[in-house]
Amino acid sequence: MENKDTILKQVFGYDTFREGQEILVESTISGRDVLGIMPTGAGKSLCFQVPALLFEGITLVISPLISLMKDQVTALNELGVHAAFLNSSLTERQYQKAVENAAKGQYKIIYVAPERLLSASFQGLIRAVEISMVAVDEAHCISQWGQDFRPSYLKIVEFIESLPRRPVIAAYTATATKQVKEDIICILGLHNPEVVVTGYDRKNLYFSVKKEKNKEALLLEYLRKNKEKSGIIYCNTRKTVEEVERTLSQEGYPVTRYHAGLSDAERRQNQEDFIYDRKPVMVATNAFGMGIDKSNVRFVIHYNMPKDLESYYQEAGRAGRDGEPAECLLYYSGQDVKINEFLIHTQTDNQELQPEQRELIQERDQERLRKMTFYCFTNECLREYILRYFGEYGGNYCGNCENCLTEYEDMDVTEEAYHIIRLVLTSRERYGINAVLDAVHGSDTAKVRQFRLNQNSEYGSLRERTIVRLRQILNDLLVKEYLYLTPGDYPVLKITDAGRRLLTDTEQPGGQEKILLKLPKEQRPSPDSKTGKKKKKAVETRYPDLFEQLRRYRYERAQKEHVPPYLIFSDKTLKEMSTYLPVTEKDMLEINGVGKVKYEKYGEAFMQIIQGYAENL
Repeated sequence: MENKDTILKQVFGYDTFREGQEILVESTISGRDVLGIMPTGAGKSLCFQVPALLFEGITLVISPLISLMKDQVTALNELGVHAAFLNSSLTERQYQKAVENAAKGQYKIIYVAPERLLSASFQGLIRAVEISMVAVDEAHCISQWGQDFRPSYLKIVEFIESLPRRPVIAAYTATATKQVKEDIICILGLHNPEVVVTGYDRKNLYFSVKKEKNKEALLLEYLRKNKEKSGIIYCNTRKTVEEVERTLSQEGYPVTRYHAGLSDAERRQNQEDFIYDRKPVMVATNAFGMGIDKSNVRFVIHYNMPKDLESYYQEAGRAGRDGEPAECLLYYSGQDVKINEFLIHTQTDNQELQPEQRELIQERDQERLRKMTFYCFTNECLREYILRYFGEYGGNYCGNCENCLTEYEDMDVTEEAYHIIRLVLTSRERYGINAVLDAVHGSDTAKVRQFRLNQNSEYGSLRERTIVRLRQILNDLLVKEYLYLTPGDYPVLKITDAGRRLLTDTEQPGGQEKILLKLPKEQRPSPDSKTGKKKKKAVETRYPDLFEQLRRYRYERAQKEHVPPYLIFSDKTLKEMSTYLPVTEKDMLEINGVGKVKYEKYGEAFMQIIQGYAENL
């Protein structure tokens, strides 16, 4: 008799569930609603796919992402599971055929866009089949506080209420703050749900922020050292995507591009070139990537700073989905902040928003942009900063981010902080960063004269410090929330309660409060350097040349079968094969990622290569 463990092993090829998966699967099978908040690559899909194969009726998976639907249906069919998707990418004839097949009970899992739920044809299908479970993917889209609120997601509630019998409801998302989590439970009407938050930490990801002015040179240097790797380069405008892709193509890199300005056919072709490793480097806007389950992405580079940490972590999380080490690099410049502010105020993608919703969301997005900017300036552990944003607290040292691998010394900047904050106070909190810095530095600029800041008692109080050092200190005051910047086109500095306490404390004899600025002692050794602290190395395969043979064969086989290479076997699975050398069915089925269906399709061919290699050892 089939149960969750036999499904896991025989269909998906795994011996054990990952953290959080088993309790979510068991709760769902028992008929209890669930909410799973699990980072990208943690295996959310498995949590609703395993129960779907044990339920009598059909499971509906609601997703806003056409690319995810296509990828997951392709992957399920590869595993011998009958699945289909219903979205706008199908012709009317294809859609009707899929609906007819579904009514005949040919599918166990159907992926559907939320906009389709209340259509006449879909409602007709629902009346003809039994719905055992509704799985809501990207569930944060139902909350106005989610980074990608979609009013169409509210149709899910109306759809569930229209069903003759309420199915099990399973909601999943990768990123959700406390407020978003509460919204999901409340709006979807989850009944006493089993809530599992597995944690946001992805220990295999290395984080780094670079502030060099010449981003192009920085990128070319990185790619020169990582020629064989697959990765994504995110840019915040179509124009930048075109420029970066053109530069890399001229330098001979196998690169392609993706943005909303391309035709559907070109986007589809370029996405396939990337997934199939014909062009393993993708330059794209944030229109690319949600739902792309490519396991061997070894780096994600943000050529421009994204508008919020939710987006950044979700996009960065597309690296290292196989659990192997991967790098997440962010190239920052001040211009990125201005472009993001412009995008926030001109965003028109979500046509369903009401004016008051749009205003609320713009205010929320400004605050998120502020937190994202602080990430680029903090000298604390980058991983800790991200985790703290999502409500998790760990140690202050992760050992696998640029800041943790840089040696710092603490510099007491209490005096400088006092003068900066006092200038903000005595100028009645009316001016922006540049005017304040120029004034305390004693600069004779047009703005300083126009605002009469040269008559302020704090004018020139820090003329001995460089503007660069003063900007570092002011950024630190923003990060530590002694000051904050107002949103809008003309942001000005305001003093927080903590800033006012610092002024009061510093003016008292023997004031205790100190502000320490962490400054790097020296340049961090590169991750590949043989000196100094290094990143954790990948767990290497025992026979790397066999791994390359298996990888070449996988690519050739994928080309013939018109499927992405990782859908045959992941890099992690190939590394296990080239370490343990399985040459019998029993041994092969013990390799992670090899289930019965995959063994029957590919096992013999891969074992022949391993056998031939083993004979020559």
